[in-house]
Amino acid sequence: MTSTDATAAGPGRAGVWNLPNILTMIRIALVPFFVWFLIADAPGLESESGPWRWAAVVAFAVAIYTDKLDGDIARSRNLVTDFGKIADPIADKLLTGSALVMLSVLGELPWWMTLVILVREWGITGLRFFVIRYGVIPASRGGKLKTVVQTAAIFLYLLPLAAFAPWLAWVAFAVMLAAVVITVWTGVDYVVEAMRLRAKGKLQAKAGNGQEQA
Repeated sequence: MTSTDATAAGPGRAGVWNLPNILTMIRIALVPFFVWFLIADAPGLESESGPWRWAAVVAFAVAIYTDKLDGDIARSRNLVTDFGKIADPIADKLLTGSALVMLSVLGELPWWMTLVILVREWGITGLRFFVIRYGVIPASRGGKLKTVVQTAAIFLYLLPLAAFAPWLAWVAFAVMLAAVVITVWTGVDYVVEAMRLRAKGKLQAKAGNGQEQA
């Protein structure tokens, strides 16, 4: 961190350019490579089980690991920033969103599942920006559970093992169905939290205006 960053961060606050945020940006940079690996494995947009598919699996696993790593580092070293609170979920949504869309394009995942998850994910992201003037909505426990289940479902779908273990497709579908349910449930929870945050912010603004007039 430069002296300018340190000054801007202020006492007890972390600057934007710290290790967790850099890991988040690396995760974002991995997304196009992940998508390219999936496309390279399926030149006719029909899923295959070649080396590029395994490369996509590895890229996804590495990206997910950076997600866990940046969170652990941010909390243990007190490097949590508002930028990280916003950029981290966006990075997650770019990764999972690209995976879901590509799996649907390849005909492996029903489009309705992809659309339900994407509408919820980007809708909540937009909601976060809408209420950011009143405060930042942190990730809830339900949101973390949603991320874990979504990740597990996508990973199962990505594994090119269906030819060797046909039952894996049913397991992947069941886990993805659970992910859809949890995704919708947590989405409703975030909407309620956003409404509370907005109402609280308006009350504080009114109280501040009243004190100024007094």
